[in-house]
Amino acid sequence: MVEPGNRREGADDVDAVTRAVLTASRLLVAVSARSLAEVEDRVTLPQLRMLVVLSTRGATKLVTLAEHLQVAPSTAMRMVDRLIATGLAERRVNPCNRRETLLQVTEEGRRIVETVTARRRAEVTAIVERLAPEQRGALVEALTAFNEAGGEPQVPDADDRRPHPFGWAEPTADCEV
Repeated sequence: MVEPGNRREGADDVDAVTRAVLTASRLLVAVSARSLAEVEDRVTLPQLRMLVVLSTRGATKLVTLAEHLQVAPSTAMRMVDRLIATGLAERRVNPCNRRETLLQVTEEGRRIVETVTARRRAEVTAIVERLAPEQRGALVEALTAFNEAGGEPQVPDADDRRPHPFGWAEPTADCEV
């Protein structure tokens, strides 16, 4: 008989899996915070999220940007104004509809995204290298299933030079923003 305090919870125990995911999430938040530390005097976490969306999606209308960030357009506008004031984002006229304004990341803003992404990747790589090969395989399988269940696209390989560090899909055409 297994004593209540000593029972080993199986993978089919939803509570055990949930606790494991929440613990991993806490670790990943800490990694994210450390990766942002080098640039935190320049951008906040919400501003970095905006830079990532602009970096990965390309020139974007304000309403579309707000939808991706799941914030109100007025909130997105205030965030964009701050990024523009610091030279990390800019506005330009939509070449497909001159009445519209598009928002885009500047080269300096893109460098910040690349710096934070590289630091995050390096720290996650160091953690993964501490796992045994069979643990790595099991982790890939489990996280792939978890990401698919949550609808999250896969992050590109380290040597993939497309400007999509967090896995968002590319816009399908220049005028579809």
